[in-house]
Amino acid sequence: MFQPTSGGNGGGADGVVPGGGAYRNGSHHVTGPRIRGGRPRRSRDHGDGFDPRVPPQQEKEKGSTPCTNYDVAYFHSYAHLGIHEEMIKDRVRTETYRNAILQHREQIAGKVVVDVGCGTGILSIFCAQAGAKRVYAVDASDIAVQANEVIKANNLSDTVIVLHGRVEMDVEIEEKVDVIVSEWMGYMLLYESMLGSVITARDRFLKPGGLILPSYATLYMAPVTHSDRYSESIDFWRNVYGIDMSVMMPLAKQCAFEEPSVETISGENVLTWPHVVKHVDCSTITIDQLESVSTKFKFQSMMRAPFHGFAFWFDVEFGVSKTHTSSNKAPPTACVEALDNDNDNNNNNNVTETTQRKKRPNPSDALVLSTAPEDPPTHWQQTVIYFYDPIEVEQDQVIEGSMVLSQSKENPRFMNIHLEYASGGRSFVKESVMR
Repeated sequence: MFQPTSGGNGGGADGVVPGGGAYRNGSHHVTGPRIRGGRPRRSRDHGDGFDPRVPPQQEKEKGSTPCTNYDVAYFHSYAHLGIHEEMIKDRVRTETYRNAILQHREQIAGKVVVDVGCGTGILSIFCAQAGAKRVYAVDASDIAVQANEVIKANNLSDTVIVLHGRVEMDVEIEEKVDVIVSEWMGYMLLYESMLGSVITARDRFLKPGGLILPSYATLYMAPVTHSDRYSESIDFWRNVYGIDMSVMMPLAKQCAFEEPSVETISGENVLTWPHVVKHVDCSTITIDQLESVSTKFKFQSMMRAPFHGFAFWFDVEFGVSKTHTSSNKAPPTACVEALDNDNDNNNNNNVTETTQRKKRPNPSDALVLSTAPEDPPTHWQQTVIYFYDPIEVEQDQVIEGSMVLSQSKENPRFMNIHLEYASGGRSFVKESVMR
């Protein structure tokens, strides 16, 4: 199951309440886990008579599941300001969230909001500016202490309450909330396992008919060509200042391409229309459905080129508001016939022609935050799984196979990737861990 996470959007109050559960993801390097820590919180009495305080003895009796060493390290990493600075400076990310919150002002004004993984408190402040009656800003990282100071500095302590702890076990909110806002997305969408924290907050605190922002998320994949990147990392060793170092190439391939690479590619690198790996409806998805995600794919190359690997990106939609009690909703129009495996983590999949990301006929219906190669860059960039050796493909040549993404047994915040693919009569397997 997903573990608690901590975040970097925004939120704070007069008192930082210890022992709460909050999480988020943000921008990180693939080579190391992200982590954070949690603290006690202070509570205070509100003028409307509601007291969010959790008495210390109640917390002791309740008890919470101890963090693993990986959780502690993850939470601790989010206490560093640099991560939050990078996320906030990502204008595509931050301005889209602000615009989405303001666009949903009617559903937020006068209502109770929880910000899961509040980080510095910026999203909580946006919600307060949109007229929220009360905002619970939850984060398990020590950044919550700074968030509380930000809230006080902006004279919002009567509206925003910082809860310092894990949303899964530590935090108690003694009223139902109308809205959940969270910036939970990791590299390749699901890395870091923070969506599980949003699901927990939804199941614990959200009123029937409540709003979740973002409402939907979609993970895409596509074959890519990237000769410059391959040459820079591998072919370099053929001639180093006139010295033949080609014997280094096998090691260079392993070092460069063993793990997924977070980098920026362009639309020109993409060989085919993208395929939908996973469509997530935040109002109905369950934690169990995220433990393993599988898909089958079939691509047709649009050009003759060396096929160097697969790229992954995602978008999230701040939908026309949907209630978390409804079901059987059509996927957002960002994708056509999305291959959705919400009800099957194994292999009840049919090969589906590559799905195509399309612009909405009415863009005012919903805001979309996209990390696609053709869209403005974000701190998430794209994630590329490179092969050790490229495959030459012809125009219209078929590339097909399957993929399984699963939480690592070592650390559920890590992601195991198992790829099987075939093209031109040759079959291959690529396994990797995003850690």
